[in-house]
Amino acid sequence: MLVLKDVLTDMAKAIVEKPDSVSVTESTDENGEILLTLSVDPDDMGKVIGRHGRIAKALRTIMKAAATSVDQKVTVEIKD
Repeated sequence: MLVLKDVLTDMAKAIVEKPDSVSVTESTDENGEILLTLSVDPDDMGKVIGRHGRIAKALRTIMKAAATSVDQKVTVEIKD
């Protein structure tokens, strides 16, 4: 089974300079939607967000597609 938390963790670790500082926390709201909160080192924040938020948008799009494949809904938040 596809674990959405692991998918986001693997993608973020591939992007950043300090992969050991990447962490993803998972929670579920009252509607059953999964909330994934991505935390990275402050030095890597620019790499995760990208120019004009393009990388962040791409991460969210990929996660929504992955969630759809397992009949879930997901929201991704990025925090430093």
